[in-house]
Amino acid sequence: MTTVFKFGGASIKDADAIRHLTPLIEDHKDRPLVVVVSAMGKTTNKLETLLAAARDEHRSDDYRKCFEALQAEHREAIESLFDDAQDSPAERVDALFDELDAQHQKHRGAAYAKHYDQTVCYGELISTTIVAAWLNHQGTATDWHDARELVRTDACHQAANLDWPATAEAIGERLAGSDRVILTQGFIGGTAQGAATTLGREGSDFSAAIFAHCLDAREVVIWKDVTGLYNADPRRFDNAVQLERISYGEATELAWHGAKVIHPKTLGPLQEKAIPLTVRSFETPDAAPTVIDAERRFDADVPCCILRENQVWLEVRPRDFAFMDEPRQHDILGHLVEAGLHANLVDSGAMRFAICLDDKPERLAPMIESLEGDYAVRHEDSLTLLTVRHPRQGMMDALGADRETLVERRNDTTAQRLFRSRDCPETWHIPD
Repeated sequence: MTTVFKFGGASIKDADAIRHLTPLIEDHKDRPLVVVVSAMGKTTNKLETLLAAARDEHRSDDYRKCFEALQAEHREAIESLFDDAQDSPAERVDALFDELDAQHQKHRGAAYAKHYDQTVCYGELISTTIVAAWLNHQGTATDWHDARELVRTDACHQAANLDWPATAEAIGERLAGSDRVILTQGFIGGTAQGAATTLGREGSDFSAAIFAHCLDAREVVIWKDVTGLYNADPRRFDNAVQLERISYGEATELAWHGAKVIHPKTLGPLQEKAIPLTVRSFETPDAAPTVIDAERRFDADVPCCILRENQVWLEVRPRDFAFMDEPRQHDILGHLVEAGLHANLVDSGAMRFAICLDDKPERLAPMIESLEGDYAVRHEDSLTLLTVRHPRQGMMDALGADRETLVERRNDTTAQRLFRSRDCPETWHIPD
């Protein structure tokens, strides 16, 4: 049965990282092995900067500097890996950069989302070209595949929706039965008409799940720079601990509430076919991992804390002092959908409807303006939302000590409190 590996940008950020990746693949002797790879390091961020310059006719010098710097970074990695070897992918990578340059010129007048997808996809195409060449150079038989021809989607650019039947057919026809390493890209797909699409930022995890689902894989392994998933962000909580095992449902809840664990869409395709997901460290591969599967009995063993910072509290009231009934709530949520925003917390009363949102001014400001035609709107920014899954007795009060709680929400598994960010500590501590 197939195993699917996924490597993020940190695991291939430079030549040394790519060398370190090689034994992880070579040591997995079972074939087929599908390896899903992201763009190198922070390439996607740099491509977004390049995209902004490409769309501004007054920034041609900035565009050329960004372009040449990005190309130089990849050339440096190639030169370090291959020196002057005949199987160096330098010419192929230069050709991809030429394509990238041409795409910017071709689509600069198109809608931003379409331009984004036609250009940002080259981060993954270039990185996988380098990694595939390196694996073959090291003697590991590897086939490179273009995910734009395998992961078939609609034309909803930057957040494409999967065409599951077409994807399953394409993956089955091209990949099933291979006895080699199959290397492909995360994050990207393509339409039936040949346009590139993307699955949303951090969508490479979802890509791995797509391949696993379509190939009835036995396991997905996501390789990170940490040993597994933690019950809180170790950078913000001084006593965060690793989770040994949680269920698909619990991992989905954590992702939904903002934990930077697994892309929220990843778990569904795996749960449907009972394919376990293992999170391992590429730095210490022998360390105990985190396993996500159907077993639910460990979910409540360890409380999990999630911080969402840069939050906005939006409170909406009818101008005519009418009740905030279902039609009005439906109307307000419709504005939210149109703005492409997600409600991180919802609270309502007889004459008010309130939501906590990520502070995205370019989307939030037009939405507030549209609401103000029919409603009285009040908002407060610079807030922090704390969510705790399976809190113990007294934990929320301890976490909220010495700071005002603006809003609180609880049910039998989840508690949330909204604070002003200025009142919150830089480092949190989870009480016993």
